[in-house]
Amino acid sequence: MSTQTSDTRTETETDHEVKLDVLGDECARTILVATSGGPKTAKELTSRTESSSATVYRRINNLLDSGLLAECVRFDEDGSHTTAYEATTTTLCVEIGADGIDITTTQEDP
Repeated sequence: MSTQTSDTRTETETDHEVKLDVLGDECARTILVATSGGPKTAKELTSRTESSSATVYRRINNLLDSGLLAECVRFDEDGSHTTAYEATTTTLCVEIGADGIDITTTQEDP
């Protein structure tokens, strides 16, 4: 895996809503946790979440759309390769105040 740098940024209100909606789902949270340790295939994530493959693919797409997950290619020792997914966010901080909700994320650069 390549070396990646961190980028801390504050999200827009729409980004807040998308991320919070995605993280409200247990299957999506399980995928995010599983992929934080390194790339995982959809098949591996299906096994890990004990959900149907259709559900896992929907959650993967939601996580990709929200920027919490990235698609990559994983090369196996035999030279074959497969699509895998890896968490991009290492830290997500939610602050609730009189002016609303503020979310700050620390993301790995692709």
